[in-house]
Amino acid sequence: MSRQRLSIAQARELAMQALLGVGVGAREAGVTSRALVAAECDGLSSHGLARLPFYLDQILSGKVVGGAVPEVQVSGSVVHVDAGHGLAFPAITAGIEHVVPVAKELGVAAIAIRHSHHFGVAGHPVESLARSGLLAMAFSNAPSAMAPWGGKVPLFGTNPIAFASPRASAEPLVIDLSLSKVARGKVMLAKKAGDTIPAGWAIDSEGRDTTDPDAALAGSMVPMGDAKGASLALMIELLTAGLTGGHFGFEATSFFDAEGEPPNVAHLLLAIDPARFGAGYLSRAERLFSAMLSQEGVRLPGQRRYDLRRQGELEGILLPETLIDSLQRYSNVSL
Repeated sequence: MSRQRLSIAQARELAMQALLGVGVGAREAGVTSRALVAAECDGLSSHGLARLPFYLDQILSGKVVGGAVPEVQVSGSVVHVDAGHGLAFPAITAGIEHVVPVAKELGVAAIAIRHSHHFGVAGHPVESLARSGLLAMAFSNAPSAMAPWGGKVPLFGTNPIAFASPRASAEPLVIDLSLSKVARGKVMLAKKAGDTIPAGWAIDSEGRDTTDPDAALAGSMVPMGDAKGASLALMIELLTAGLTGGHFGFEATSFFDAEGEPPNVAHLLLAIDPARFGAGYLSRAERLFSAMLSQEGVRLPGQRRYDLRRQGELEGILLPETLIDSLQRYSNVSL
């Protein structure tokens, strides 16, 4: 597959102009383009610009509202955000902007986002909150891709969970997990490339292990940790769609086609101010991190992403030429 290297600025401009070309507002397009390019920089191409053609087609079909502007209401410790069936990134950003002062005033606060779409890299919003001095967790549900343990019909999304902690004098610690053994986007990329997938990632519609991405997409992703991962996916369905009134995974339409009604998935983020707990959190956390790093071969979660991010910022990112061509058709940006 032929690839072309773009600078971060070029990649953001390409994505932004494509979004503006289908009616997304300037602020919302800027937030979304930065989020997708950040995923590329962190080595997470399954959540990066490869997603954008799906977003654009869904906006053109009306499945996603291109001109949506998030609406925010603060009620006590809860920041309610209505994404308006638009893209998720502007809603997440709006929620973070409002939740930081609430969490610092009350000690604990939450962002509840409804009428939303693909959450993107779950580690990014919690990292942002950690940079404001807060402990953070994020949960999102998604269209069904994973069966309950013992079953073979998908009901739950792959439902990411993320956590971030501030550090005294280092980049935040970030943990970001999909509750399937791998993100479903990796199966989509394998399908596009004509590749097989490793055994153990997915089962087909009959419940048999498969290495065929088409059979995997028609079947079910395998949960991380087997029954434990399936139970966590159920928990996240309840914390997101259950609390907001959004669609559960089995009710939501696909992120990968332009058919049907909006997916209407939901997200929940929790923000905790460690200073309100009086235990000297930052210094205590460093004691634990130091004990971990004293063992040869151990590194803190998220470190690889930071390494890749620095490399991407210096060298730019490699994108498939077919993807660049596709986005240029929406934007007429010349590179």
